[in-house]
Formats: sequence, structure tokens, C-alpha cells
Amino acid sequence: MVIMALSSSPALSAFNGISIGATRLGKLFPVSPRWSICSPSFTNSPRRRGFRFVASSAIGKNEGVAEISQGETPPRIYTWPDNRKPRVCILGGGFGGLYTALRLESLVWADDKKPQVLLVDQSEHFVFKPMLYELLSGARLVLALGAEAKLDAVPGAAEFAFPFSTLEDARKVDDKLRLLERRNFGKDSLIRVAVVGCGYSGVELAATISERLKDGGVVQAINVETTICPTAPPGNREAALKVLSSRKVQLFLGYFVRCIRIASNSETSATTKENGASEDIPLQHSSEKYFLELQPAEKGLESQILEADIVLWTVGAKPLLSQLESYNKPRELPLNARGQTETDETLRVKGHPRIFALGDSSALRDSGGKLLPATAQVAFQQADFAGWNLWAAINDRPLLPFRFQNLGEMMTLGRNDAAVSPSFIEGLTLEGPIGHAGRKIAYLIRLPTDEHRLKVGISWLTKSVIDSVASVQSTLTKVLSGS
Repeated sequence: MVIMALSSSPALSAFNGISIGATRLGKLFPVSPRWSICSPSFTNSPRRRGFRFVASSAIGKNEGVAEISQGETPPRIYTWPDNRKPRVCILGGGFGGLYTALRLESLVWADDKKPQVLLVDQSEHFVFKPMLYELLSGARLVLALGAEAKLDAVPGAAEFAFPFSTLEDARKVDDKLRLLERRNFGKDSLIRVAVVGCGYSGVELAATISERLKDGGVVQAINVETTICPTAPPGNREAALKVLSSRKVQLFLGYFVRCIRIASNSETSATTKENGASEDIPLQHSSEKYFLELQPAEKGLESQILEADIVLWTVGAKPLLSQLESYNKPRELPLNARGQTETDETLRVKGHPRIFALGDSSALRDSGGKLLPATAQVAFQQADFAGWNLWAAINDRPLLPFRFQNLGEMMTLGRNDAAVSPSFIEGLTLEGPIGHAGRKIAYLIRLPTDEHRLKVGISWLTKSVIDSVASVQSTLTKVLSGS
């Protein structure tokens, strides 16, 4: 999520007294182990243990950088280097926040009006979330930060389900899958994976993990709707159904999860014996099983209970904006039921002309009155407008109303499989390796800097060459062994 505050007075009055959670940092924002203050220059990776907080006062530069180790007492107020120049504070370093900072850097400024920009985020990395699934498929992960997974809607979800929205989430899922793969190595038992939600995230996870596990696992995907990806273009949905069917993914459509519970000792023992798991392996590593109670959302369906070794949760999102609280005026920002703040068409928060909101934080409606989706594509486009409107506000120019242009939709379906439906050619869907290549090119163009584009492009090209050589060698080996 991202909120930007613009002020020409000595203090950021728009953020006076605002705290995150129960922690407060003077008149600006808190510094706690959950949040870092970092420069948008990608040069703030820590090389020592402990928490590290970095504050940078200029775009693309390192002047005024302060570092705080875990054992030190953080300063209570951040001091801007120049009180005469405009100051912009960006909360959240996801697509909206980072690309707004980059947009501000690309604009032409008069020397006395170039703003000082402070980017605040809880992570030291920018994670390119649309490619987070590649960590599970074994491909290169490109360093998305967005809303937190909403795990409090179903009993047991917060305790037993894995969210999948951050780099840490992806690593935890990958570690759990590796553990299960080692446990089942050489055995006939299957790894059972339950994916809750069949939107884009759920379908991409189901396709990626089913490809990884092959015949060694079963993926069960659950959705309250009677179809997958209900808002996707028909071509993408059909391509996804084809892939999921070919990989024997079990779809439970028209169901919602009533609760998730861990198996009792008797249930675990019975399951362990059936699967032939070793009793020497610790319980939490080998025998931990979960049961999902499914309740039908449609008439004619019966309740079901699914068994799983790992539960992945992709339903719902909880914007981090809801954690912002005013020190002396609770709920000062206008929030909707989803925890998003209401904005006008220029992306300014209603009632707060010095605060802009975009991405997961923003509740903005299109010309038809429909809320815009909280997607990377929307955040990309909002960042351009937010950067420009900040420039316009500082230079006393009219602000531009935001207009979303749907460029199409893409989804990954495995290591070399994807579906791309561009909006400018109606009815066209690129599938398989062609769709995979198109998706990578589109995301390569969207990477933050030329340096990242070059490094990632070389990495992808190298990997493609290696995979091609390995495929040729495998084919030749089979031919020679057959002759």
C-alpha cells in the first residue's frame, strides 16, 4: 500500500501523530522492527545481522542516510535536510510506491522545487510479485509488495494455512514442499496440496505446484464460484482449465471452506501407516495433516472433508492501510469496508488534499461506478498519474484525473506455459510457450531500472539456452538407448 504526503511547511502536518499499530515516532511515522525506512535506489541490503533502518533524503542519492541497528535507540523524529524544499513521504514500497518514486525522478524540476522523497516500507526488498510463482517452479525469482492475506475469515486459516503474497511467504511454501518431497522420496504416498481460492493467484499456484510435483502429488483447488477466474477473459480461463485438467488438478467448485483443523493423533497415526511414513521422522515434519471442511455454496452439492499436507490461502486481501491509526483522532482517513481509503479521481484522499493513495490502499471507481481491482497493472498506471499530480501540485498546475486503461491480462501456468489475452485484439489468447515468452517480455519491460532489465534478461536467456541443451541431450540419450 502507499500513501504520499506533500507539504511545504517545516513539518508534515498531514502525518502529525499518525502511528502504525501501537508504535509512534514523534510527528512523522513509527520505526519498529516491522518497518524499514529505505531509499528507492536499491542499495540498502544489510550486510550484518539485526534489523536495519535506512532513511534517504534525495531521489537516487545517498545523502543524509541514517542507519539504526537493532540494539540502538531509534530517533523519534526524522529531520529533513532542507526545510525550504517540498517534502514527499511515500508509505509502502510496492508497485504503486516504488514506481511513483521513479516517476518523480524522471520528471523535470526547477532546482528550488525538486522534492525530497522519503520511501518507507516494511521490507528491504522490492519483490516483483507477478513472478513470485517462479520460486516454486525452480526458475529465477525477480525481486511485490501488496496487501496482506486475509486469514481471519475462517477458523484455523491463520494457524494452519500458508499465505502467498510476499517473498517470505514464497520461501516458507518452498521449504515446506521440499520437506514433504524429502519425506515421501522413494515411497508410494502422495503429497496432498489444498489451494483455497481459484482466482488468478490460486490458479497460478495450482498449475505451478502440480507441474512441480508431477505424479508425486495431488493438488486440490477450492473455489466458492462455480468456475475458476470468474473475472478473467474467456481465453485465459479456457487455457487454464486445459492445463489444470492435463495435470490432474482436482477442482472443488461451488464450495467454501468452513474451517481448517489439524488431524488428531489417532487420525495422524492411521494416515501415517497408510502412507508408509517413517516413525523416526518428527511428528511435525512427517505426520502433520490437516482437514478442510467444505460447505456447499450451491444447491445440489454435498459437504466434503479434504485431507492435505499443506494448505495455501489465496482468498481475500487486507490492505495494510487499515493498520494506520491517528494518534489523537482514530480513523481520521476515510476507509471502506475493505480497509481501503476513498480517493477522488486525482488519487487524493477525500478530505486530505495533501495525501494521495493508490494501489491496494486506494478505493477508486471507474466511469461505470465499479471499484478498480487491486492489481499490479492498476498500480503501475496510478503511479504515473500520482507522480505527475505531485509535480503539478508543487508547481501550481492542474491535477489530472486518473483513467485506467485495461491492457489485457496474463497468467503463468508453469515453467514454460502461460496465457496472455491482450485487450487491443479482441478474442486473441496466446497460450503455451508463446504466451510464456510474451508474458516474460511484458514483465521485463516493466522492471524498475535498465540495470534490472539487463540482468534479468541475461539470466532468462542463459536459462533458456541451458534448458534447450539439456532437452537435446535428453532426447539424444533416449534415441541412442533405444537403438
